[in-house]
Amino acid sequence: MSLRARFGKKASIQRQPRKREAPKEPSPLQPQLDAAAALVRELVDADAVEEAYVNELGSHMPTLIIRPPYLRRTAELFRDHGALGCNYLRNVSGVDYETHMEVVHYLVNMTSGQRYALKARADRSDPVLDSVTPVWETANWNEREIYDLLGIEFKGHPDLRRIMMPDDWIGHPLRKDYEPLDPEV
Repeated sequence: MSLRARFGKKASIQRQPRKREAPKEPSPLQPQLDAAAALVRELVDADAVEEAYVNELGSHMPTLIIRPPYLRRTAELFRDHGALGCNYLRNVSGVDYETHMEVVHYLVNMTSGQRYALKARADRSDPVLDSVTPVWETANWNEREIYDLLGIEFKGHPDLRRIMMPDDWIGHPLRKDYEPLDPEV
């Protein structure tokens, strides 16, 4: 039954005014991100940073997406520069987004406790990025695992070979387009 039939001709729906959302407060780590992005643009290359943002869902992690040709130099800057001093690589992970591949480096300055995420995107048809193993030795097995399971090659890696799958395995099983030879497996 309609409102008019139920309450008469003059019945109308009263709309509640929309509540305006309060403007978002900037992240407390925005200045840290801005300073790091400015250093990369100044000391590596003006075009090195593709995007920079604070990942609020990730504990306000300052995150920089670095263009692939500048990844190694940016990693060296994050390790060596006094204002950044990221002497610890906590983790490296690979992600298949179907449109591109991405590698994320989680960095920590062990003195100040500052944390950063450096991301680099690779073309899906030919996923190649520079290795950061010469910068942080702890990247070695992470890069091998990413190579093995996602097929991202790391130029300059000292020992890029499979680490989890047998040497004669065909393909990279964590890619979204992976089709096993035996569908029952």
